[in-house]
Amino acid sequence: MKNNLPRIGHGYDAHKFGPNLRLILGGVNIPSSQGLLGHSDADVLTHALCDAILGAIALGDIGCHFPDSDPSLEGISSLTLLEQVIGLAAERNFYLGNADITIIAQQPRLSPFFPEMKKNLALACRVTTEAINLKATTTEKMGFAGRREGIAAHAVVLLAQDQVSPGMAPVFE
Repeated sequence: MKNNLPRIGHGYDAHKFGPNLRLILGGVNIPSSQGLLGHSDADVLTHALCDAILGAIALGDIGCHFPDSDPSLEGISSLTLLEQVIGLAAERNFYLGNADITIIAQQPRLSPFFPEMKKNLALACRVTTEAINLKATTTEKMGFAGRREGIAAHAVVLLAQDQVSPGMAPVFE
């Protein structure tokens, strides 16, 4: 029996800060005195979104598809990974209905970069920017984010099923 219901997915990621690294969030290079450690570009926002989409289509998590043991993925843009995840969803006739993403960071201030982040994420997900919501919050100086040791992100997505042939996801402009 085929289930044509929309699918909800949740993703979470966290990375710790390190010196002499770029801070990339939503594919945007954020001016900061430190960046995030990771095998790829350590974009926690985009990693959380990838995990949410993979969860909605019941395909595990980002580590299953893009392991940090794969040298070809070292330094890769997380937007490239997101495009591949969207491709996996499209192969199953699913497309992103919307995404709601929260970044947890004591610093830096991120809201000025949201328009560019939304544009990058929407392009990779084949949707309009109205389908992407971004929020940032601090932890009132509690926990690892509050101590400025790293950044985390949560993402929730709704995937809708398209009635087109497999591999064809609608592209919105």
